[in-house]
Amino acid sequence: MDRQRVTPQFLASVTSVDEANIAVSGGAGIIDCKDPGLGALGALGVAVVRDIRAAVPRDIPVSATIGDLPAEAAAWSGPVLEMAETGVEYIKIGIFPGLDARAAIVAVGRLSLGRARLVGVLLADRDPDFALVDALADAGFAGVMVDTARKSGQSLLDVAGVGTLGEFVANARLQGLFAGLAGSLRVEHIQALAELDPDILGFRGALCGGHDRRGRLDAARLVAVRDALFAARVAKRPVAPNLDPTSA
Repeated sequence: MDRQRVTPQFLASVTSVDEANIAVSGGAGIIDCKDPGLGALGALGVAVVRDIRAAVPRDIPVSATIGDLPAEAAAWSGPVLEMAETGVEYIKIGIFPGLDARAAIVAVGRLSLGRARLVGVLLADRDPDFALVDALADAGFAGVMVDTARKSGQSLLDVAGVGTLGEFVANARLQGLFAGLAGSLRVEHIQALAELDPDILGFRGALCGGHDRRGRLDAARLVAVRDALFAARVAKRPVAPNLDPTSA
């Protein structure tokens, strides 16, 4: 992600071209292709993702998930290569615990993906190994996010403290990665999380009627998130000191 853009950027997860158009009109800065009916990082079909990338203006990045897959090179490689052919800028890989994620990270980092870049996603409610941030950077990933695996109503802030998230953002930045935060985020979470200076805040449920992530995007909810992000950006801008001695 371009660090010169105003941050945090507004990532909106969508399921179709129609929803992508709604998200763009509502001010989303990154369009994320995901099927919420297939898990935390459920994958849309490659044909749908290709159509979304074609419909979204070229100056707006598009990302896509590959599904809730085990941390194995054999499980990740095929879906990553297929998604790369859709033309998306970023491919998100959920890093679920239980296997040797480092070996899988190294393996997919060696794939030839054209213009696509990889983004690792750590799951805050599944004992994430934050030491993997270094491995992601070494493997050439573009960024890393923290999300939640269990979409049970608990938000990211219910399962991870602000201090932990702040350390994650700072370490990712130190390693040259962009850092994103997501996981059942709502409008009321934006100010506190924006103060941690992430590059991205990601939303799905908050953009849908009844906060139902499997529902349809609602234009008014998109605008509410957009406006709250704008207010948070303004609030964290440093105020220039008054250097006029006559004003004292």
